[in-house]
Amino acid sequence: MDRRSVLTGLGAIGVMGCSPQAATPPAEQPSRPSAVAAVRPLDLSALEARHGGRIGLAVLDTADAAALGWREQERFVYCSTFKMYLAAATFLRVQAGQERLDRAIPITRADMINHAPTTEPAIGSTLTIEQLMEGTVGLSDNPAANILIREMGGIDALRAFYRGIGDDSTRVDRLEPEMNRLDGDKDTILPLQSVRNMERLLVSGDTPLSADSKALLTRWMIETPTGPGRIKAGVPAGWTVAHKTGTGGYGPVNDIGVLTPPSGKPVVLAIYYHATRDSAPDAREAVIAEATRIALGALGHD
Repeated sequence: MDRRSVLTGLGAIGVMGCSPQAATPPAEQPSRPSAVAAVRPLDLSALEARHGGRIGLAVLDTADAAALGWREQERFVYCSTFKMYLAAATFLRVQAGQERLDRAIPITRADMINHAPTTEPAIGSTLTIEQLMEGTVGLSDNPAANILIREMGGIDALRAFYRGIGDDSTRVDRLEPEMNRLDGDKDTILPLQSVRNMERLLVSGDTPLSADSKALLTRWMIETPTGPGRIKAGVPAGWTVAHKTGTGGYGPVNDIGVLTPPSGKPVVLAIYYHATRDSAPDAREAVIAEATRIALGALGHD
């Protein structure tokens, strides 16, 4: 799918004759019952004991609505996993005629912070909203995320997006890179709420995302080169993983996404792992992979 087809599919309201309204948050979406009902416990205490730290996991098998969790109602700093939700919020603005995928944004030296694989080469020129979204989701570009938040009207607008999809618990408090640092409940999420959000946006038939928006966002999540040792390393052969990673240098290692078997319905999985400071990055990722294998095995996907 190319940009032209997405623009066409989103409709003329989103791409013609509308000036962007940066301060207008995405419209609130109709509430509906969560697809996640009763959550059965999944014991990951042995995995925590072997590796240290704290694991938060929630998983939903959409084939039969079976849901499992471990610390699924505890708060975890989400790090860059939020960038998938940021892209979804921007797509909703495009669909509402409040933004355009092809709008060019000047990229300046003042925008730069650490990890800017998409934006740093563009200093002195422009990137479109779509290019910023792709860089945010696919390469986890931090300046791109901050620019998108700025262009939608700031942190309040992003918070309004979560509330609009029925998420009343996720905290939105700071920009990159400050939002990665532990400070009470700031910039934290519940694993179970993250699964509910992903199911609503990327699986449910009543998603507020258009078919083209969902397809493009899912494509970026599938094609991302980040985190090959996390969820991707824990799924059975032949599965497709559309995911978004998040990492904090002092221990947090996260991965969330939609996992689709060669035949059958998707599994929605969120894993947030706050590892010990002295653990190695590869070991932290291996915990995510092992937790994925355990969760899928408990659902009968060996």
